[in-house]
Amino acid sequence: MNTLSPEKSSDPASKIIDGKGIARALTDQVGREVAKFVEQGNTIPGLAVVLVGNDPASEVYVKNKAIQTHRVGMRSFMHMLPQSTSQDELLDLITQLNANPKIHGILVQLPLPAQIDPVVVTNAIAPHKDVDGLGEVNAGRLSLGIDGIVPCTPLGCLMLLKSVHEDMTGKHAVVIGASNLVGKPMAQLLLKENCTVTVAHIHTRNTKELAREADILVVATGKSGLVRGDWIKPGATVIDVGITRIPAENGKTRLVGDVAFDEAFPIAGHITPVPGGVGPMTIACLLHNTLQAARATQAVAEASS
Repeated sequence: MNTLSPEKSSDPASKIIDGKGIARALTDQVGREVAKFVEQGNTIPGLAVVLVGNDPASEVYVKNKAIQTHRVGMRSFMHMLPQSTSQDELLDLITQLNANPKIHGILVQLPLPAQIDPVVVTNAIAPHKDVDGLGEVNAGRLSLGIDGIVPCTPLGCLMLLKSVHEDMTGKHAVVIGASNLVGKPMAQLLLKENCTVTVAHIHTRNTKELAREADILVVATGKSGLVRGDWIKPGATVIDVGITRIPAENGKTRLVGDVAFDEAFPIAGHITPVPGGVGPMTIACLLHNTLQAARATQAVAEASS
């Protein structure tokens, strides 16, 4: 995995990790590699995104994924299903997408309606097309340190960390949040980088004290402003995965993270903003994973021919 970073500045604000810039660099790189892949006579990589229901935020996010997919020269296959879609209907669609040779990556947008079990759905996606890396096969590979598809958001977080740390060996990394989507895979990635890793969660009793020991602090709880300035070890690198929309002045709203940014900024050595930090990396890594899936499919086809 290449380390990608925007141009560095001597300005004190350079302690802010520029997720937009790093995501742009990764997306541009994927676009160049897709063009080369297709020029070599390979099938254009295809990404299928499935959205069940009409959640406005998810609709905007999914449409943005389609725009970015086209922008790097890939095919986008959108499937917008009604809220009433049954689990069996969704599984039937996934079976069709698994069998479609034009589709190299499948992503089912979460959360799903109450009548659908997300674990069943995620595991129904063929492992080599599971570009979100959430199925049990890819999760198991990550746990065992075997090459596989890595979940997009943790992968993006790792790339952001690598933009400021050439080597993380021996650093104490604390991950606050133990979800299957971010916390657990993030811990596995940090272990692979030879960090000493502590995972805190809702039942952890001394989270603040643990956070203050972290050289690297990754926060993914969905609770806005949870981590205050006095939770931060001076000079620590802080990755804020959370994003919550809260009321602002004049009846408007604004996006904030799980970290109280204004308090943490003077203390941290490096920190991601919200918005503009982890968020842009998720889509960029999705495109990266789709290209890797297409390459793997092509390699299997060549080996069997």
